Amino acid sequence: MTATQLNTAPADLSALAVTALTQLSSVILGKSGQVRLSLACLLAGGHLLLEDVPGVGKTTLAQALAATLGLQFARMQFTSDLLPADLLGVSIYEPQGREFRFHEGPIFTQLLLADEVNRATPKTQSALLEAMEERQVSEGGTTRPLPTPFFVIATQNPASQLGTFALPESQLDRFLMTVSLGYPDPRAERELLLAGGRREAARGLSPVLSPQALLGAQQAAAAVHVSGALADYVLALVSASRTHPEVQAGLSPRAALGLLSAARAWAWLSGRNLALPEDVRAVFPSVAAHRLLGRSSGAPSPEVAASLIASVPIP
Repeated sequence: MTATQLNTAPADLSALAVTALTQLSSVILGKSGQVRLSLACLLAGGHLLLEDVPGVGKTTLAQALAATLGLQFARMQFTSDLLPADLLGVSIYEPQGREFRFHEGPIFTQLLLADEVNRATPKTQSALLEAMEERQVSEGGTTRPLPTPFFVIATQNPASQLGTFALPESQLDRFLMTVSLGYPDPRAERELLLAGGRREAARGLSPVLSPQALLGAQQAAAAVHVSGALADYVLALVSASRTHPEVQAGLSPRAALGLLSAARAWAWLSGRNLALPEDVRAVFPSVAAHRLLGRSSGAPSPEVAASLIASVPIP
């Protein structure tokens, strides 16, 4: 696809989104639901946390998303000795000009893959907070905007594995969705074995959307209509989470706004300009589970998210 073809009229964005889903699913085999959730997350303007055991395709999915959406891509491997300056950048004194000059870190990109984010120390993890919320970096008294669009896709190993640091609640709340890929089904895994892996295929994908077209798709998704009754349903889910006996704290107003944004994106990917309760229910587990921490375990509770969907009636 040429650069000219990427300058797409708004009327064609929906068709291109379907093409993007098809292309992504050709690389991430047998995971169409997770692929759709991941694309919906980016269309809603949110950051994505991929949590699973090593080797199931988290990094490949991030690379495929960057290539399909035509985004500038950078990968940062998070380790226990990674410093905030390694991520954000640093000012270095240059004798020739007798001044400090800022050298940008890898975060100055359109899609940052924070690989194994929970292997870094809390100090380095916290360096992401301003970037994820404000789309800017402050260093040496100067605020520097990040590229537009800007996304963080972070991968996370299970907390039970050695050398991991739990993400703080404030950072978990910055991720719009958490998606778990899981093991492939036998048919998909057989195809994967015969193909010899899909990482090279992900790197070789052609862009379906440009960054400008992606911004247009985000605007189209944000314009999907939400009725008063649907807003009441979201409020009922949020309210029920705040009184649930098994969680430390319920969903925040930011989570409620994110839930509506994700439901709009899901509806838009379905070719509709009206969000329905089914859209909310489709994205709710991915939006809510990592925010609902168990009162006794302190870990995210997918079971509570599922129980809320089952127990809160649709108005």
